[in-house]
Amino acid sequence: MSAVEIRKVTDKKSLRAFIDFHYDLYKGNQYDAPNLFSDEMHTLSKDKNAAFEFCEAEYFLAYKDGKIAGRIAGIINHRANDRWERQSVRFGWVDFIDDIEVSRALFQAVEDWGRSKGMTEIVGPLGFTDMDPEGMLIEGFDELGTMATIYNYPYYPKHIEQLGEWVKDNDYVEFKLIVPKDGMPEKYKKVAEMVMKRYNLHPIHPKRSQVFGKEQYGRKVLDVVNKSFGNLYGYSQMTEAQIDEYLKMYFPILDMNMLCLIEDWNTPNHDVIGIGISITSMTRALQKCRKGRLWPFGWWHCLMALKFHKAECLDLMLVGVLPEYQQKGVNALLFYDLIPWYQKYGFKWGETNVEMETNEKVQSQWQYLEHTQHKRRRCFKKNL
Repeated sequence: MSAVEIRKVTDKKSLRAFIDFHYDLYKGNQYDAPNLFSDEMHTLSKDKNAAFEFCEAEYFLAYKDGKIAGRIAGIINHRANDRWERQSVRFGWVDFIDDIEVSRALFQAVEDWGRSKGMTEIVGPLGFTDMDPEGMLIEGFDELGTMATIYNYPYYPKHIEQLGEWVKDNDYVEFKLIVPKDGMPEKYKKVAEMVMKRYNLHPIHPKRSQVFGKEQYGRKVLDVVNKSFGNLYGYSQMTEAQIDEYLKMYFPILDMNMLCLIEDWNTPNHDVIGIGISITSMTRALQKCRKGRLWPFGWWHCLMALKFHKAECLDLMLVGVLPEYQQKGVNALLFYDLIPWYQKYGFKWGETNVEMETNEKVQSQWQYLEHTQHKRRRCFKKNL
């Protein structure tokens, strides 16, 4: 049996090899949603990702028979550890061939690094923050992946089980939602109209100039995310540098018709108290980008998806409501506003983002739509 060699990523060349391994391992897979190479390079570069203000990381490659056979990132989010009073080293960006010796060596590398930093447990898959994909897929391997989540082969969780000592730390569920062919579900209509009348809450779609202009709607959106997600598993508040980074990276590509904000018109400045961000599914377009590159032809497929909605599916990227408004029907108002746009664009179904399995409040919002829980993913934990 050939020995497995673990090498640290130490330069741009080895970082490119780290990123490219996923494209090679999943080449031709019909469910995987590969990230753009440029986005991966940005996220993993210590001089570019604003999360390195409070995170540290090491990346490892596994070699067998002279070829790359796996990869893994070790991450310590000091901000999250302080918030949740844990000493966790996270693992993420984990991929490996179906060889238990390879996976064992990869996890061992992160465990050893975590111990050297004084960590007492290893958890994952997690990214630097909640804005990165998280959770290993354990159900739904024959379902289309999304840009915001991880797709992995069925043998990954089998390796975790085979390695032993790992336990469940948290499960996420995802739902497939059928867009009504016409009309509005009566319950959404009834609740939404009541919310507008009783609480003076109203949906708006800011212009792109208002996202970055003096109105600062983009910053208001991310402020709602910080406040509404603050008590969710592993979340760490976004810093000002991260907010600036996400504004530049993601908001320019959003369709403003699919960005719904809920304002409280009882407040002097019409405070934003709820947000719903959705986007045309990019999975099929990303699959056509050779090894995650936009050139020579990947840009065209991405443009067709983003600008002309050339997909049957949409992704619900973020839904957030300030805690003090979460019992007032704001979610119904969001979808009362957004569903007509989904119908106009011809979407047949939507993918929710990950939701904690225990978050019944979030899951209850789908009860008025035809829906199916079709995926489950897990964060694992092991004591060191």
